[in-house]
Amino acid sequence: MTTPSSLETTRDAYDAIAVLYAETFPTAMDDHPVDRSLIAGFAEMVRTDGAGPVADLGCGHGRMTAYLASLGVTASGVDLSPTMIELARRDNPDLRFEVGSMTALDIADGTLAGVLSWYSVIHTPPEELPVIFAEFGRVLAPGGYLLVGFFATDADSPHPAEPFDHKVSLAYRLSTDHVADLVRKAGLEEVARLRREPGGNERRFQQGRLLARRPTEP
Repeated sequence: MTTPSSLETTRDAYDAIAVLYAETFPTAMDDHPVDRSLIAGFAEMVRTDGAGPVADLGCGHGRMTAYLASLGVTASGVDLSPTMIELARRDNPDLRFEVGSMTALDIADGTLAGVLSWYSVIHTPPEELPVIFAEFGRVLAPGGYLLVGFFATDADSPHPAEPFDHKVSLAYRLSTDHVADLVRKAGLEEVARLRREPGGNERRFQQGRLLARRPTEP
């Protein structure tokens, strides 16, 4: 399990900048048509396969949760930062938000039709990522989908993870192959992957996305 120190460091860092972060990034997907299309497809697959609940894990101030809800899915959010959750509840009073850790989700086994992890694993020490991905797999129902967004390593990098100095707290770029391996070990099947160049106010790094599904048959 992620050590208390790493959880506390991430929580405290985001508590400290929560208000500024929410003001800087008030809405989701405005400048990223490729990501809009991907998330719309994720929402469509969830709706088509039963329209069960979707959890935005590491939801921050709730901008992606609200975006998912606008696409017609039943969305809720979980975040480690109590201040972020306060802002999410303030700005989205019709949606449910809870303080919690991705290392030990207060969600029953097999109850979610979808999990969105949008840059929420970037601060996790790489050796501890299997715990979080196992939780993703645990809470997904058969046929449920996982969509992960992350900073990607360069395509020719030999390293599964590379640390960098994130403005909030130490973070890691991940290779797409490594994320796919984490997904597989969590009992999920890869559906699609995408790598795109940074744009707008994004960092200089390439952006990675991976879509996976929990099999309907064991």
